[in-house]
Amino acid sequence: MTFALPTPRIPDPKAAPELNWGIIGTGFIASVFALAVNSFSSGRIIAVGSRSDSKAKEFAAQFDIEITHDSYEALAGDPKVQAVYVATPHSEHLAHALLAIAAGKPVLVEKAFARNAKEAQQIVDAARQANVAVMEAMWTRFLPRTDIVRQLLTDGALGELHTFIADHGQSLTHVKRMTEPNLAGGALLDLGIYPISYSSFIFGSPRKVEASGILTDAGVDGQVSAVLSGYENYPQAQSILTTTMWAKTPTTAAICGGAARIELDGDFYIPGPVRLVNNAGQALSASASPLQAHQGLVYEAAHFAQLVADGRTESELMPAGETVAILGVLDEIRAQIGFTLPGE
Repeated sequence: MTFALPTPRIPDPKAAPELNWGIIGTGFIASVFALAVNSFSSGRIIAVGSRSDSKAKEFAAQFDIEITHDSYEALAGDPKVQAVYVATPHSEHLAHALLAIAAGKPVLVEKAFARNAKEAQQIVDAARQANVAVMEAMWTRFLPRTDIVRQLLTDGALGELHTFIADHGQSLTHVKRMTEPNLAGGALLDLGIYPISYSSFIFGSPRKVEASGILTDAGVDGQVSAVLSGYENYPQAQSILTTTMWAKTPTTAAICGGAARIELDGDFYIPGPVRLVNNAGQALSASASPLQAHQGLVYEAAHFAQLVADGRTESELMPAGETVAILGVLDEIRAQIGFTLPGE
């Protein structure tokens, strides 16, 4: 087999169909999404909704957004809005996604898609019944960097796959939503979702989950380590994953096979280089995107715009069923470490 790196097949986001977006929420992720869409795509953020009229107007002024709403219901019902991006805390994703679906709007829901698999399934079922597009905003899946990895895995460039190692740690205890059980805080749903979703991308769903974690005084998970195994198509493979909100970790990843490995420098889930190293020590490296950091959010927005334009309701790169299954893994990890969300 040729030792080489493939070229990413991800289209230029500016070539995607135009789409008029409305955003529910005005926090950090809403801000970087708005900047990415307005700067690097053919789409446009035309409306923003908040429970606070002043916050909506402040956000709109910052990103040159035409329309503001002082309720999420009004945003979802705005006839000028063609798709809704849910950017509120995890605790609110179910309610806000259902608002958009009830209004007949395609909805892109920020990761983690919901608090748990049960809520995720409710969203997916509602979208399927209404025949509207729904997708988890797991932006890593849509990056050119990830498409290089996808092709290497499909082509068998690593040989038989055995191990995936990844960590994601950020120092985020100063962020209120991370520390509050009522806001579905903790490291797993915000940070651990990245390595767990990436392991699903590589291997599929595990049959065995072994986890250890430490809870904060407030009762959310502060730090978690997990070993996933028992994959149907990779019976000898393991994913060794860690996450913490107490420290900035290297946030790197490696996919290791019998013939070669892929190394993803930190932060592995954002735009960056892919390095392929074979057993002879030969290494090839390529940078896959001209965009940096959260500018890469534009790729998921462009993919979703194409999805909507094509009349499709689910993505082949981030299938709704897989989103539900990933949250099932998180549910099992939380059960093992003793973190139950309010109302569960």
